[in-house]
Amino acid sequence: MNTVKTVRELRAAVARARSEGKRIGFVPTMGNLHSGHIALITKATQRVDFVVASIFVNPLQFGAGEDLDKYPRTLAADQEKLLQAGCHLLFAPSVEEMYPDGMQGQTRVSVPQLSEGLCGASRPGHFEGVATVVSKLFNMVQPDLAIFGQKDFQQLAVIKSLVHDLNMPVQIIGEPTVRAADGLALSSRNGFLNEQQRSVAPVVYQGLTQIGGAIKQGDRDFPALIDAQIKQLETAGLRPDYLEIREARTLRPATPEDRDLVILVAAYLGTTRLIDNLHINLDATA
Repeated sequence: MNTVKTVRELRAAVARARSEGKRIGFVPTMGNLHSGHIALITKATQRVDFVVASIFVNPLQFGAGEDLDKYPRTLAADQEKLLQAGCHLLFAPSVEEMYPDGMQGQTRVSVPQLSEGLCGASRPGHFEGVATVVSKLFNMVQPDLAIFGQKDFQQLAVIKSLVHDLNMPVQIIGEPTVRAADGLALSSRNGFLNEQQRSVAPVVYQGLTQIGGAIKQGDRDFPALIDAQIKQLETAGLRPDYLEIREARTLRPATPEDRDLVILVAAYLGTTRLIDNLHINLDATA
């Protein structure tokens, strides 16, 4: 596996692969890789001939007071994991390489509607930062397909809309969330949890499965289901940011008639913000 740090080197390496008739797959990350990231790389190796990963902690998607400065940077360990997983090329640019003219005047990409509410409400400007950096990376790599985890369900919806609306020739694949044995969704931010918090954290996913089970049993009183679960989270010591049931494709608030649903949650455990979701297609489970 080669590691490059400039757009020029990246494009040259991808051009060589493409000249050999290889299909290009891309997995963008912010590093501090865990088994969830590696699952995306493994999936890419099964779908294409040449896998590109990126590691870039994007300042544009962090708001004031968020954890940009303390976000873990573990490049050497990440390189080893990518190598073992079969990645062919790592793009690890600096902030200056990604934003050579600074971020103040940087052209921004905004995806309306899907970016609003949920994490978009709690983190103003976050999805604009995500859409902008993903657009830049897609133009730099020009992959045939790109793979993202479904843990960031709203982000995946934003990226799918971005690619569709801007006619980008990139196939977007969403891969199921990878979980620890106790159900906690794997996340780089889990490392911020102390031992006691880590023991409590699985309650987030347990709550999703309780709501999902009730819906599958025919319960359509969504507000009551949400209220009951918020109380459970608070009792466990979490501070819910949001817990909502949405229509899975559009992310609009769900109605009792909807069949394709996603339950989305964000909650603070101490200072660590955990997010998760559960996708339920009632037609598929009938």
